[in-house]
Amino acid sequence: MAKIVCFGEVLWDVFPTHKKIGGAPLNVATRLQSFNNEVAMISAIGNDNLGEIILNYLDKHQINRKQVQILNDFETGKVAVTLNEKGAAKYTIEHPKAWDKITVTKEALALVENADAFVFGSLITRDSVSKNTLYKFLEKAKYKIFDVNLRAPFYEKSILIQLMKKADFIKFNDEELYEIALYLNSPFKNLEQNIYFLSKETNTKHICVTKGEHGAVLLYNDTLFYNSGYQIKVKDTVGSGDSFLATLVSNLLDNKNPQKAINKACAVGALVAQKEGANPLILDAEIKVFMND
Repeated sequence: MAKIVCFGEVLWDVFPTHKKIGGAPLNVATRLQSFNNEVAMISAIGNDNLGEIILNYLDKHQINRKQVQILNDFETGKVAVTLNEKGAAKYTIEHPKAWDKITVTKEALALVENADAFVFGSLITRDSVSKNTLYKFLEKAKYKIFDVNLRAPFYEKSILIQLMKKADFIKFNDEELYEIALYLNSPFKNLEQNIYFLSKETNTKHICVTKGEHGAVLLYNDTLFYNSGYQIKVKDTVGSGDSFLATLVSNLLDNKNPQKAINKACAVGALVAQKEGANPLILDAEIKVFMND
């Protein structure tokens, strides 16, 4: 069991017919906790009903929410989500919201410093307040896990490169990997060559790239590990990558074999995509049956 801090957006994913609690760092935190890790969330909500429901959600899932700030001047975040015929999601993200205005506290710094790992994403850098708070936390964190989550127009490539160089582990999807490699003038077209290129450019030994229905590739201490994915009927892809990352991180921090870690991560990501919403309940027995383990 690891002590892990997740930092960034907590919000509501608003679909045409319903809404669900989400935000990539919160999705990661929820799945991490389901694997019995000791998880804390650092974020901000508005002093409103939607924020109060999020606090209740964190309590229900036994996620430490002492460093979730309650702000009077900004509302709890909301994101409009639309799904295409294949279940792939498109997001419209409102700004500014409470999670854009997370400030540094001594207690939060201590929480980060004492954790085994610190998980953050790129979306949190869209506002200078939360971005500057992130930089303070990165100075204290032991093992920094960067979830690249490109949501146009809310990112600057120069900031992404800075964060990649500070990270110990980077997770991309394949489109994000190629976009950033191109920005850094990579001469390569091949996925694996670009993984090694970015590893060298950023001095990062741990890089994972998801490939949608085609699985994922993990670079871990100079060795590549592959999973080719699982055949499923997609309900929606919201949160699938977050559960993938949480599963992978949980297993790697527990010193599991990297091949077994990526296999389980792909299985959990697929199980989430089969269901509605970002954080469906998935039991360990269900994972084992799905993997024929």
